[in-house]
Amino acid sequence: MKTEELTAKILRDNPHMDNYQLAIALAKRTDELLNGTLSKLNIDPKSIKAADLALMEIAEGLVKIKGFVDIEK
Repeated sequence: MKTEELTAKILRDNPHMDNYQLAIALAKRTDELLNGTLSKLNIDPKSIKAADLALMEIAEGLVKIKGFVDIEK
């Protein structure tokens, strides 16, 4: 999937999250991957950029984003 499609999927599946929050979560997961955390996808991390890998993990729901909850009234 293209980056735009993955981003749209994440935002559609998480209506409580906006672009800014997604960017923060993506940056944090990218840093984790660059600092040696193993990917949750069965993809060689050397064959793909860390940011793309992080976006794919978030889109697949493999990485939970803490702090962004939908509060019902």
